[in-house]
Parts: sequence; structure tokens; C-alpha cells
Amino acid sequence: MVPPADAPTRPARKRKARGEGQWALGYREPLNANERSKKDDNPLNVRQRIETIYALGGFDSIDPADLRGRFRWWGLYTQRAPGIPGARTGTIEPEELDDRYFMLRVRIDGGALTTEQLRTIGEISQTYARDTADLTDRQNVQLHWVRVEDMPTIWQKLESVGLSTTEACGDCPRVVLGSPVAGIAADEIIDATPAIAEITERFIGDRSLSNLPRKFKSAISGSPRWDTVPEINDISLVGVVHPEHGPGFDLWVGGGLSTNPKLAVRLGAWVPRDEVAEVWHGVVQVFRDYGYRRLRHRARIKFLVADWGAEKFRQVLEDEYLGRKLIDGPAPETPVGHRDHIGVHPQVDGNRYVGAKSAAGRVSGSTLVEVAKAAERVGSKRIRTTVEQNLLVLDVPKSEVDALVADLAKVGMQTDPSPWRRSVMACTGIEFCKLAIVETKQRAIELVGDLEQRLADIQGEIENPVTINLNGCPNACARTQVADIGLKGQMVPDSNGNQVEGFQVHLGGGLGVDAGFGRKIRGHKVTSTELGDYVERLVRRYLDQRGDGERFAQWVARAEEDDLK
Repeated sequence: MVPPADAPTRPARKRKARGEGQWALGYREPLNANERSKKDDNPLNVRQRIETIYALGGFDSIDPADLRGRFRWWGLYTQRAPGIPGARTGTIEPEELDDRYFMLRVRIDGGALTTEQLRTIGEISQTYARDTADLTDRQNVQLHWVRVEDMPTIWQKLESVGLSTTEACGDCPRVVLGSPVAGIAADEIIDATPAIAEITERFIGDRSLSNLPRKFKSAISGSPRWDTVPEINDISLVGVVHPEHGPGFDLWVGGGLSTNPKLAVRLGAWVPRDEVAEVWHGVVQVFRDYGYRRLRHRARIKFLVADWGAEKFRQVLEDEYLGRKLIDGPAPETPVGHRDHIGVHPQVDGNRYVGAKSAAGRVSGSTLVEVAKAAERVGSKRIRTTVEQNLLVLDVPKSEVDALVADLAKVGMQTDPSPWRRSVMACTGIEFCKLAIVETKQRAIELVGDLEQRLADIQGEIENPVTINLNGCPNACARTQVADIGLKGQMVPDSNGNQVEGFQVHLGGGLGVDAGFGRKIRGHKVTSTELGDYVERLVRRYLDQRGDGERFAQWVARAEEDDLK
């Protein structure tokens, strides 16, 4: 029965807003299994159980809550059991995916290593990790095939040279990215090394920060090249000169990728170096107390920043955590050109630093040992890792550069790589990662070799290498959304209708002057075996159609969709 037109209407019932699990608003009761696990026992406590119970009893003695949760706070993830196809990822129980071995992440804050530390990681890999090693895009080193029985010895060896796996993973402050040329680059605005050291000494392993809503990624660099990808970190401090106060840092928050990518936003605040640790600590506490904990996929700080906006975030930080106003400051100048430090470059002291390219991050323990030896032969004691999965050797006398370059080449580390080798990046992929759907590392290495042959005739025409990033799943660990050619792994149909390994294509993403997320080409997916054909076709079209000085991302933004397939 239809009510008459003049019948009184009931006011709409206001739906009560659901809490987001924010501690500062009184939501202390855990709202999901991850939050319950952290409340039941501080994850940092698991190391004692590893050393006194699990290392003695072996894999079968590990409590499942520790295995798939708290182990991460000490850099340990179970790796993917061999032989499970990508089509089954996400469809079977975790215990079916778990191998009896672990990935171990060694934390390298600021990317700073001594040759002794690099050699130690390499020797641990040779002895305990089947000679595996990956350089990550977070400046860390990851090992595979690690047994829980060996962890007490591995920790002893790492810690004897000043290395750690503390909070290398988990819902906590992870590695602090830093410029690999801090303190030696002629164009450096300010050296962030003391600030990074203060943060790691004071706050890493601090139990008051070991239960964050989710992971917290930091970047602090005084390089004008923005060589720590500040646009996509939870917090970034970017070198800038204040007209009144001199060199310091511009404060950014809320960047991140994965399935809901967001670029970091400036808070408009200038921070002197001796206050960086205090301000960093304040931002982490804001995230801890106000971050969303109800839904795991909304538990990153970028969602809080998006909802609050920069003005409110800064106000809460100042009023509730710092107890003072921050100094307003200018924006840093957006860089143009390479950020990766590949090649031979002068230091301020007259020596040289040498940047060498890995094969999509895949190295080995033996490679790391040989790089350490090669560096020491030319008188260097300092190594740096980068966010492009590469290594730098610092403090090389000019007369020894050629010898070092030759030694690095012998172990596959190239200082003058092709545009394709220089620009490729790949995540761990299905070989070891339980989230992955497709192979990435080996596929990237094969793709580079293929492109070097296919595009040899135009190699000299590529002024700005076209970045190619391969990711095994939607989580964007290899930064697919900010690559010229971003390839997100998934199962796709081949020409016969069979489901095979392939990639969804994102084109024209970038950072710096091209900051933005890649353009999805409607319905366009490429099988893994077709990658060489596709990339060659795409690059040749770009070269044919580009204007003077036009970068790949600019061309993609204006290109017809058919030209991008």
C-alpha cells in the first residue's frame, strides 16, 4: 500500500559509526586476530622462545601464533613451500603454504655497512642459507633456506659485527632509509647520518613502539636527489635549506603503495637535524594511538592522513606529542635525473664512490664476500645499499677505480649497465614468497638479457632509462605503480584460453617530476612469455612518437590506448 503524499515521514535513523580501533579514542579491545596476538604477548618476547625452545625442538615445536605472527619482529617469515602453483595462492590454508625454512631479513639502517659486516652476511649465507642473498628496495639484505635451529648462532654472528634483525618486519618501525652517499656527496644539503643513528639507538626495540597498527616505513635523506623515495614512505624527512635557519628537513607523512597507493603529503614544517629523532618519535606515536586497527587493510598511516588532512595531522602532532609548534618551512626542489648513484662519482674528499647494479636484486652470499674483498683490496672499508637493489663502494682512490670496476664485473655487479639492466627491479616472487602468484626475479633477469638483444640498435637513444618493475602480487613491494612499466603478477589467459603466469600492466607511473601512479590499460594483460615482445613494441613506439625531451611517463599520459598495447 502506498502512503498518501501528505503522510508524516519518519526521520532517517542515524547509523552509529563503527570504531576504527583507535587507542586514543578508547578502542583498546583487539578487533582482529593480529591485534589479539600482539596484546596477548609482546612480539619482541619471541626471541627468547626461539633461542631456548624452538631452536632445540625444531620447526615442529613452534607455536603457530609465533610462527605466522611474532617471528616477523625478528626478521623471520616462513618461505613458500616448493611446487605450489600461483593459482593456489590465497586459496589454501597458511600451513599448506609454509615451508620448514625461513626468509631472514637483515636490517641495514641508512644502507650503511662496513666491509666486515658485508662479509659476515655473505659468510652466514654460505653456511646457513644455501648461498642465497637478495638486495631489497628497502636497503636490506634477505637470506633464504634458514632453519630455526641455526638462528641463535646467526644472531650471535650478526650482532658481533653490529648488525641486527630486530623489527626488520612486523607492525613496528622498520628499517630507516638513508642516502647511500650521506656525508660524501658534493651536492648534499645536509648529512642525515646522526639523526638515523639516534633513532635506531633510542627507538628500535622500544616496547612502547612494538605494537603499531601495521608496519611503519621511514626515510631520511639530505640528498637533493631524493634517493630514498620519500614520496612513498609513511614518514620522510627531505633535505631543504630554510631561508632563515639553514639546512634541515622538510617533513612528509602518509605515503605508501600496495592496493591503495597514496603519495606522501607535506606538513609544511622544517625540522633541524638535532630535532629529527624527537619529531620522528612523535609521528610514530600519533600512528600508534590514532591509527586504524579494526580492518587490517586500512591500518596504514596513509589512511589516517587522508582522512585528517595535513593541517589536522600537524596540529595533533604539535599539541599532543611535541608540546610546541614546528617551524614553517619551504618545499624542497623536485629533482630531475637519476637517483640510483650507478657509476663512478667524485666524493668531497677527492676519492670516488662506485655504484654497481645487481641483477634485479638477486646476488649470493659468495657475491657479497667477493664485493667486500674487492673493496678492501682498493683500500675501502665502507659499503652502501640502495633503494634500487644496488651496492655502492665508498672511499675508492681515483687510481684504483678501474681495478675495482673489473673485480665487481667478475661477480656480476655492473657499473655501466645497459638502460634495461639499470632500470629493472623485481620482488621476491613465487620462488620464496607465500603471497606471490608468479615468478619475478628470474623472469626479470631473462627479460633484461632479451631486451639487450632486441633493442641493441636503439640503446643509445634512451637518455632516461625506462624503468621496468615486476611484482609477484598486488602488494607492490617492487614499486610497480611508480614505474614507467609496472607489471603486477596474476594468472592470465593465453592464446588458447589456458590460465598461465602473466601480468597486469601499469604504464607511466613515476616519482619526482613525474610523481603519480601508473595508468592501467583497460583489460590489457600480458603473459610472462610475451613480455619481451610487448616491451620492445612499447619502447619502439615511444621512441617513434616522443617529442623533444619527452620522458616515457609524459608520452604515456598523452598516448592513444591502442599504442600502449
